[in-house]
Amino acid sequence: MIPEQTLDLTGKVALISGAAVGIGRACALALGQAGAFIGLNYHSSKEAAESLYAELAAKNIKALLLPADLTDEAQANAVVDKMVAETGRLDILVNNSGGLVKRAKIEETTLANWQKSLDINLTSAFLVTKRAIPHLRATGSGRIVNLLSLSVQTGGANGAGAYAAPKGGLMVFTHTLAKELAPEIRTNSVMPGTVETQHHEIHSTPEMLENYRKQTPLGRNTMAEEVASSVLFLVSDMSSHINGALIDISGGRFLR
Repeated sequence: MIPEQTLDLTGKVALISGAAVGIGRACALALGQAGAFIGLNYHSSKEAAESLYAELAAKNIKALLLPADLTDEAQANAVVDKMVAETGRLDILVNNSGGLVKRAKIEETTLANWQKSLDINLTSAFLVTKRAIPHLRATGSGRIVNLLSLSVQTGGANGAGAYAAPKGGLMVFTHTLAKELAPEIRTNSVMPGTVETQHHEIHSTPEMLENYRKQTPLGRNTMAEEVASSVLFLVSDMSSHINGALIDISGGRFLR
Protein backbone atom coordinates (compact mmCIF):
# COMPACT_ATOMS: atom_id res chain seq x y z
CA MET A 1 0.00 0.00 0.00
CA ILE A 2 1.39 3.40 -0.96
CA PRO A 3 1.62 5.80 2.02
CA GLU A 4 -0.29 9.05 1.91
CA GLN A 5 1.87 11.52 -0.01
CA THR A 6 2.62 14.24 2.49
CA LEU A 7 5.46 16.24 4.00
CA ASP A 8 3.75 16.15 7.40
CA LEU A 9 6.08 14.81 10.14
CA THR A 10 3.65 15.21 13.02
CA GLY A 11 4.40 12.62 15.70
CA LYS A 12 7.85 11.84 14.30
CA VAL A 13 11.10 12.20 16.21
CA ALA A 14 14.21 13.36 14.36
CA LEU A 15 17.81 13.37 15.56
CA ILE A 16 20.09 15.78 13.68
CA SER A 17 23.83 15.71 14.28
CA GLY A 18 25.74 18.97 14.02
CA ALA A 19 22.43 20.79 14.25
CA ALA A 20 23.51 24.15 15.66
CA VAL A 21 24.71 25.93 12.53
CA GLY A 22 24.54 25.89 8.74
CA ILE A 23 22.81 22.98 7.05
CA GLY A 24 22.07 21.27 10.36
CA ARG A 25 20.28 24.35 11.65
CA ALA A 26 18.25 24.64 8.45
CA CYS A 27 17.29 20.96 8.70
CA ALA A 28 16.16 21.41 12.30
CA LEU A 29 13.89 24.27 11.31
CA ALA A 30 12.51 22.51 8.23
CA LEU A 31 11.74 19.22 9.96
CA GLY A 32 10.46 20.99 13.06
CA GLN A 33 8.09 23.16 11.06
CA ALA A 34 6.82 19.96 9.41
CA GLY A 35 5.83 18.70 12.86
CA ALA A 36 8.77 16.63 14.09
CA PHE A 37 10.28 16.64 17.57
CA ILE A 38 13.91 17.65 17.03
CA GLY A 39 17.01 16.32 18.76
CA LEU A 40 19.68 19.01 18.46
CA ASN A 41 23.12 17.49 18.69
CA TYR A 42 26.09 19.85 18.85
CA HIS A 43 29.69 19.70 20.02
CA SER A 44 31.41 23.08 20.24
CA SER A 45 28.61 25.43 19.10
CA LYS A 46 26.83 25.72 22.47
CA GLU A 47 25.67 29.33 22.09
CA ALA A 48 24.33 28.72 18.56
CA ALA A 49 22.55 25.56 19.70
CA GLU A 50 20.86 27.35 22.59
CA SER A 51 19.82 30.16 20.26
CA LEU A 52 18.29 27.65 17.84
CA TYR A 53 16.53 25.87 20.69
CA ALA A 54 14.94 29.17 21.72
CA GLU A 55 13.92 29.90 18.13
CA LEU A 56 12.27 26.49 17.84
CA ALA A 57 10.46 27.00 21.14
CA ALA A 58 9.15 30.35 19.89
CA LYS A 59 7.67 28.49 16.93
CA ASN A 60 6.10 25.89 19.28
CA ILE A 61 8.49 23.22 18.01
CA LYS A 62 9.56 20.73 20.67
CA ALA A 63 13.28 20.00 20.83
CA LEU A 64 16.00 18.55 23.01
CA LEU A 65 19.59 19.79 23.31
CA LEU A 66 22.10 16.95 23.01
CA PRO A 67 25.71 18.08 23.49
CA ALA A 68 28.26 15.40 22.58
CA ASP A 69 31.42 14.55 20.69
CA LEU A 70 30.07 11.93 18.31
CA THR A 71 33.53 10.57 17.52
CA ASP A 72 33.48 9.07 21.03
CA GLU A 73 31.42 5.88 21.13
CA ALA A 74 30.14 6.36 24.66
CA GLN A 75 28.97 9.90 23.92
CA ALA A 76 27.40 8.89 20.60
CA ASN A 77 25.50 6.08 22.31
CA ALA A 78 24.37 8.42 25.07
CA VAL A 79 22.90 10.89 22.56
CA VAL A 80 20.68 8.21 21.02
CA ASP A 81 19.77 6.75 24.41
CA LYS A 82 18.81 10.13 25.85
CA MET A 83 16.73 10.96 22.79
CA VAL A 84 14.76 7.73 23.01
CA ALA A 85 14.41 7.99 26.78
CA GLU A 86 12.89 11.47 26.34
CA THR A 87 10.54 10.68 23.44
CA GLY A 88 10.02 6.92 23.48
CA ARG A 89 10.95 6.52 19.82
CA LEU A 90 13.23 7.54 16.96
CA ASP A 91 11.95 7.88 13.40
CA ILE A 92 14.55 9.96 11.58
CA LEU A 93 18.33 10.29 11.70
CA VAL A 94 20.12 13.04 9.78
CA ASN A 95 23.89 12.51 9.79
CA ASN A 96 25.09 16.06 9.20
CA SER A 97 28.02 16.33 11.61
CA GLY A 98 31.43 16.93 10.04
CA GLY A 99 33.63 19.49 8.40
CA LEU A 100 36.88 20.37 6.74
CA VAL A 101 39.79 20.14 9.18
CA LYS A 102 42.37 21.95 7.07
CA ARG A 103 43.03 22.57 3.39
CA ALA A 104 46.18 20.71 2.32
CA LYS A 105 47.33 18.55 -0.57
CA ILE A 106 47.56 14.88 0.36
CA GLU A 107 51.38 14.95 0.46
CA GLU A 108 51.17 17.79 2.98
CA THR A 109 48.36 16.30 5.10
CA THR A 110 49.42 15.08 8.52
CA LEU A 111 48.22 11.74 9.83
CA ALA A 112 46.53 13.53 12.71
CA ASN A 113 44.48 15.70 10.34
CA TRP A 114 43.65 12.69 8.14
CA GLN A 115 42.40 10.67 11.11
CA LYS A 116 40.46 13.60 12.56
CA SER A 117 38.72 14.11 9.21
CA LEU A 118 37.77 10.44 9.07
CA ASP A 119 36.49 10.56 12.63
CA ILE A 120 34.30 13.67 12.38
CA ASN A 121 32.92 12.98 8.88
CA LEU A 122 32.53 9.19 8.81
CA THR A 123 33.13 7.46 12.13
CA SER A 124 30.66 9.75 13.89
CA ALA A 125 27.93 8.76 11.44
CA PHE A 126 28.77 5.08 11.89
CA LEU A 127 28.57 5.27 15.68
CA VAL A 128 25.29 7.17 15.85
CA THR A 129 23.69 5.08 13.11
CA LYS A 130 24.69 1.80 14.72
CA ARG A 131 23.08 2.82 18.00
CA ALA A 132 19.99 4.24 16.28
CA ILE A 133 19.19 1.27 14.01
CA PRO A 134 17.14 -0.78 16.51
CA HIS A 135 14.98 2.23 17.34
CA LEU A 136 14.53 3.27 13.70
CA ARG A 137 13.63 -0.31 12.80
CA ALA A 138 11.08 -0.53 15.60
CA THR A 139 8.96 2.18 13.97
CA GLY A 140 8.70 0.13 10.76
CA SER A 141 9.33 3.28 8.74
CA GLY A 142 12.68 4.67 9.84
CA ARG A 143 14.58 7.14 7.66
CA ILE A 144 18.27 7.99 7.49
CA VAL A 145 19.76 10.83 5.46
CA ASN A 146 23.53 11.25 5.15
CA LEU A 147 25.01 14.62 4.21
CA LEU A 148 27.74 14.23 1.59
CA SER A 149 29.64 16.92 -0.30
CA LEU A 150 30.33 17.86 -3.89
CA SER A 151 33.94 16.97 -3.06
CA VAL A 152 32.86 13.34 -3.55
CA GLN A 153 32.61 14.21 -7.24
CA THR A 154 35.54 16.62 -7.50
CA GLY A 155 38.00 14.61 -5.44
CA GLY A 156 38.41 17.46 -3.00
CA ALA A 157 39.53 20.48 -4.97
CA ASN A 158 41.81 23.13 -3.47
CA GLY A 159 43.30 20.83 -0.83
CA ALA A 160 40.12 19.18 0.45
CA GLY A 161 41.14 15.60 -0.35
CA ALA A 162 41.18 14.50 3.29
CA TYR A 163 37.60 15.82 3.55
CA ALA A 164 36.44 14.21 0.30
CA ALA A 165 37.66 10.73 1.25
CA PRO A 166 35.39 10.21 4.27
CA LYS A 167 32.49 11.83 2.44
CA GLY A 168 33.03 9.22 -0.28
CA GLY A 169 33.00 6.58 2.43
CA LEU A 170 29.71 8.01 3.66
CA MET A 171 28.27 7.55 0.17
CA VAL A 172 29.22 3.86 0.21
CA PHE A 173 27.87 3.62 3.77
CA THR A 174 24.55 4.93 2.43
CA HIS A 175 24.42 2.14 -0.14
CA THR A 176 25.27 -0.46 2.50
CA LEU A 177 22.52 0.73 4.83
CA ALA A 178 20.00 0.97 2.00
CA LYS A 179 20.46 -2.75 1.32
CA GLU A 180 20.87 -3.99 4.88
CA LEU A 181 18.07 -2.06 6.57
CA ALA A 182 15.24 -2.01 4.02
CA PRO A 183 12.29 -2.30 4.08
CA GLU A 184 11.95 -1.14 7.71
CA ILE A 185 14.39 1.74 7.18
CA ARG A 186 15.07 3.80 4.06
CA THR A 187 18.52 5.38 3.69
CA ASN A 188 19.43 8.14 1.26
CA SER A 189 21.97 10.91 0.88
CA VAL A 190 22.18 14.47 -0.38
CA MET A 191 25.23 16.03 -2.01
CA PRO A 192 25.27 19.80 -1.61
CA GLY A 193 27.47 21.96 -3.76
CA THR A 194 29.03 25.10 -2.37
CA VAL A 195 26.65 26.20 0.38
CA GLU A 196 26.71 29.78 1.66
CA THR A 197 27.40 28.87 5.29
CA GLN A 198 30.04 29.39 7.98
CA HIS A 199 31.98 26.43 6.52
CA HIS A 200 33.00 28.40 3.44
CA GLU A 201 33.35 31.66 5.35
CA ILE A 202 36.15 29.89 7.24
CA HIS A 203 37.69 27.68 4.56
CA SER A 204 37.14 29.56 1.28
CA THR A 205 38.15 33.03 0.13
CA PRO A 206 35.64 35.48 -1.37
CA GLU A 207 37.36 34.96 -4.71
CA MET A 208 36.85 31.18 -4.49
CA LEU A 209 33.17 31.63 -3.67
CA GLU A 210 32.71 33.97 -6.61
CA ASN A 211 34.39 31.47 -8.94
CA TYR A 212 32.07 28.74 -7.68
CA ARG A 213 29.08 30.94 -8.53
CA LYS A 214 30.40 31.50 -12.05
CA GLN A 215 30.87 27.75 -12.52
CA THR A 216 27.23 27.06 -11.62
CA PRO A 217 24.60 27.14 -14.41
CA LEU A 218 22.03 28.59 -12.01
CA GLY A 219 24.45 31.45 -11.34
CA ARG A 220 24.70 31.21 -7.57
CA ASN A 221 25.78 28.96 -4.73
CA THR A 222 23.41 26.78 -2.73
CA MET A 223 21.51 27.99 0.33
CA ALA A 224 21.28 25.83 3.45
CA GLU A 225 17.47 25.99 3.32
CA GLU A 226 17.54 24.37 -0.13
CA VAL A 227 19.50 21.43 1.24
CA ALA A 228 17.07 21.17 4.14
CA SER A 229 14.12 21.03 1.74
CA SER A 230 15.64 17.98 0.05
CA VAL A 231 16.27 16.34 3.41
CA LEU A 232 12.64 16.99 4.37
CA PHE A 233 11.50 15.34 1.14
CA LEU A 234 13.66 12.26 1.77
CA VAL A 235 12.42 11.72 5.34
CA SER A 236 8.78 12.24 4.37
CA ASP A 237 6.26 9.89 2.78
CA MET A 238 6.65 11.88 -0.44
CA SER A 239 9.77 9.79 -1.13
CA SER A 240 8.27 6.45 -0.12
CA HIS A 241 10.04 4.41 -2.84
CA ILE A 242 13.41 6.17 -2.79
CA ASN A 243 16.16 4.15 -1.13
CA GLY A 244 19.92 4.32 -1.60
CA ALA A 245 19.66 7.47 -3.70
CA LEU A 246 21.87 10.53 -3.90
CA ILE A 247 20.35 13.93 -4.58
CA ASP A 248 22.73 16.46 -6.13
CA ILE A 249 22.00 19.98 -4.85
CA SER A 250 24.61 22.05 -6.65
CA GLY A 251 22.70 24.05 -9.26
CA GLY A 252 24.19 21.84 -11.98
CA ARG A 253 27.77 22.83 -11.24
CA PHE A 254 29.10 19.34 -11.94
CA LEU A 255 26.93 17.13 -14.12
CA ARG A 256 27.62 13.42 -13.97
